[in-house]
Amino acid sequence: QVQLVESGGGLVQPGGSLRLSCAASGSIFRIYNMGWYRQAPGKQRELVATITSGGSTNYADSVKGRFTISRDNAKNTVYLQMYRLKPEDTAVYYCNAEIATMLRPGDAYFYWGQGTQVTVSS
Repeated sequence: QVQLVESGGGLVQPGGSLRLSCAASGSIFRIYNMGWYRQAPGKQRELVATITSGGSTNYADSVKGRFTISRDNAKNTVYLQMYRLKPEDTAVYYCNAEIATMLRPGDAYFYWGQGTQVTVSS
């Protein structure tokens, strides 16, 4: 019933920047934690960054200082601003959100976006 739609992925040169967006829609009662994960070929999906409904953030060590996660609660949207991108950042990036629906407002579930490709290459 809830869907997460991502945008902003693409090809960028090393040292460049990119901004990812993820908008949640559907029968939403409340969104709690939101985050970004990524998966490179042959590797496990890993946490990139998370943000609580109150704005508290956490980052993976590999991206700390280069990436910034933010959210717009009025738009049910989470963003990932990426600076000084490296080839090692190449992966499929997935949006994640913990959401309580109108159907069952007392119970939250995790939802995932479809994933968007980020390629960092010269």
